[in-house]
Amino acid sequence: MEFPSSLKTIKYSNEFRFKEKGSEFIGFAAPCNSEETAHKILNQKRKEFYDATHNCYAYSIVLGLVKYSDDGEPNGTAGIRILNAIQHFELSNLIVVVTRYFGGTKLGVGPLGKAYYNSAYGVLDSSKIIMMNNYSIMKIKYDFEHSKTIHHFLNKYNCLIKENGFDNKPTINFLIKPEIIEYLENDIKNATRGSSEISLMEKNIFVEMK
Repeated sequence: MEFPSSLKTIKYSNEFRFKEKGSEFIGFAAPCNSEETAHKILNQKRKEFYDATHNCYAYSIVLGLVKYSDDGEPNGTAGIRILNAIQHFELSNLIVVVTRYFGGTKLGVGPLGKAYYNSAYGVLDSSKIIMMNNYSIMKIKYDFEHSKTIHHFLNKYNCLIKENGFDNKPTINFLIKPEIIEYLENDIKNATRGSSEISLMEKNIFVEMK
């Protein structure tokens, strides 16, 4: 499975609270780009709300990695409803945790599921949603006499320069969309008569669209 060319996620963590028949629901959402990070965030919330009745969650990571839990609530009333809210906004690379403090009145399966959905929906609806593009990090080493040429092509292909350096020759680390790497390489190879070295350092780096 290939990584997408872009994805939609949230920029910052966020919290949303409301009460339903005495029970308090605390929705928390945070960006994350790995299952390991998602579990770290989940464990932090479990420690923060150690005395809560339930800490239910759902997360969605790029490439279709999805997981959710009812954490003791009736099957189908919590985790999947949180995931439904994530899918409503078409988001990925995030986790949503909904904490419940039981208020003494049972809600019933339907209202309970709606409460969990509304908590997740509320925290996501009030979050800053952003689009991110998929980039690769590349490094180019070139002769100083080709500096103007190199910068011309980096600008032409809308590359994002991350770092300038010197390693026997000038070097530039830059971000580029993967689908245009071949075009950049060919142009630079032809313009510098093959004297420049271009290497791939890392793939699938998601960067916020400006």
